[in-house]
Amino acid sequence: MFPLDSPWNISFAGCGFLGIYHIGVASCLREHAPFLVENARHIYGASAGALTASALVSGACLGEAGAGIIDVAKEARKRFLGPMHPSFNLVKIMRTILLRVLPPDGYSRATGRLGISLTRVTDGENVLMTHFNSNEELVQACVCSTYIPVYCGLIPPTLQGVRYVDGGISDNLPQYELKNTITVSPFSGESDICPRDISSTNIHELRFTNTSIQFTLANLYRVSRALFPPDPLVMKNMCKQGYRDALHFLKKNGLLQYGGPHRMLAVADGGAEEESDGEDDDRETQDRSSIEEHIFEHLPPRVHEALVEACRERRSLVQSLSNMLPVRMASAILLPYTLPLESALSLSVRLLEWLPDIQEDVSWMKEQTVKLLQSVLSHAGRSVSQQVSARHLISWMQYTS
Repeated sequence: MFPLDSPWNISFAGCGFLGIYHIGVASCLREHAPFLVENARHIYGASAGALTASALVSGACLGEAGAGIIDVAKEARKRFLGPMHPSFNLVKIMRTILLRVLPPDGYSRATGRLGISLTRVTDGENVLMTHFNSNEELVQACVCSTYIPVYCGLIPPTLQGVRYVDGGISDNLPQYELKNTITVSPFSGESDICPRDISSTNIHELRFTNTSIQFTLANLYRVSRALFPPDPLVMKNMCKQGYRDALHFLKKNGLLQYGGPHRMLAVADGGAEEESDGEDDDRETQDRSSIEEHIFEHLPPRVHEALVEACRERRSLVQSLSNMLPVRMASAILLPYTLPLESALSLSVRLLEWLPDIQEDVSWMKEQTVKLLQSVLSHAGRSVSQQVSARHLISWMQYTS
C-alpha cells in the first residue's frame, strides 16, 4: 500500500518521444485519483518528463499536450533523416506547442510545486528549477531540460542568465530515492508505474542517472524510439499503455476513487468470488480480461479525441505523390545533391533567427574557449613542472650517492 499519511511526490522520467506514455499515466491519475495530483507536494520531471509534469501541474489539457507530442513526431518523420535532418528545428516546434498548450496562469500554478530537472553546463551539476516568473520562463525551462547537445544544437539555451542542457544527463528521475515519490518511466524496470515485460526472463538491469532499465528486447526497442519516433498509431498505443499501467498501480495500492468506469472492475471481482464454485477458472479469467480491456481502451474522451485527430493523416496530392515508392527511391538517390541545398537554406533561416542572441552567444563561446585554453595550459604547465622536479630529484639523488 502506498503511504498517504505523509507528503508524497510524483516524478516523470526523461524518455524523448516516449513521453507520450507519460500523457497516458497523467490522464489516468487525473481521472481516477485526482487527489494524488492535487495534494502532491511536488511533481518533478526531467527532459520529456518535464513536459508532462508542466502540463499536469498547470492544469493544461492533456489531450492537446499528447497531440502536440504526436505532431512533433509527425514533423520529424516527414523528413528522410528524421529528426537529424537540418531543416528540423525541435526547439522551435516544441516552444510553439508549449506556449499554445499552457494556460495563461500556468507559471503561477507551477511555481513552488513543479520541479524541472536541469543540467548546468559550467559544472555538470543537477539543478531543480521550481520558480518561474512567466509562461515564457516556464517554457524556456522545459526547453533547457529537453536540450540534448548536438541532437538539438551546439549552443546550450539560457535560463535566468545560466546555460543548461538536458536534465536527464545529471538526474533523469528526480527524487526517485524517496519512498513517498511515485516514479513513472516508459522503460520496464523498478519504477512504480512502468511497463512490465512479463515474457522476459532477463533480470539484468541498467541504471541511467537514477532510472531503472531492464535488459529486455522490448526496452531495446523503446530506447531506439526515444530519439527516433515511431508511427503515430504506435505512439497512441504507448499512451494507452501508460493509462493501463497507471490504473494497475492505483488498483494494487487501493487508490482508486470509485465512481468511474473502474467500478465495473470492482463489481466483476466480487461477482467472480461468489460464482467461483460453479464456474470454470478459465472463463472467469477471460471475463475479467474482457472487462479490463473495455476499461483500458477508454482513455478520457478529450485525450482520446485529440490523439485520434493527431494520428489522422491529411495528405494533399503532392504528399501522396511524394510517398509513392518510385518518388521515394528517386529522393534517396538525389539526397547527396539535395541535402547540401536544404542544409544551406536551413542554416540561413537559423542565422536570421539567431541574430537577436548572436552577441550573447558569441561572448559565451569566447569565454568557454578562453577557459578551455587556460585549463590546457595549466595542465601542461603542471606536467612540465612535475617533469622538471623529477629530473632535479634524480640529479640530486645521483649527486648524493
